[in-house]
Amino acid sequence: MEGHNMKPLSLVYNILAKRGITKEITMNDQDQMVLAVDEKIYQPEDLCIVRSYRFEGDSNPDDNCVLYLLEDKEGQLSTLLDSYGAESNYSGEAFDDFLRKVPIQEKDEYNLD
Repeated sequence: MEGHNMKPLSLVYNILAKRGITKEITMNDQDQMVLAVDEKIYQPEDLCIVRSYRFEGDSNPDDNCVLYLLEDKEGQLSTLLDSYGAESNYSGEAFDDFLRKVPIQEKDEYNLD
């Protein structure tokens, strides 16, 4: 995973948006990973993590998060934000279990350093 202590999360989102990456994957109430507004439901094998951006809060360790850049089998790119610490986005094990099953093939073209 890349450490991006010099770039804030908002800047990374802006850089990705300029590259046309604007859709986000989230976990719904049924523990399904969905693209945008129920556009597509994914299984772990449908996705690949092509880059991970880690952010650490300067003043509060609970402000830590990882932004995953994901590519699906059709080549569509999207993001998935995972806050951890006291302000975690997702409770329970379903999110972590899903993420552990997603293959990782980091691509240098998405390195923002």
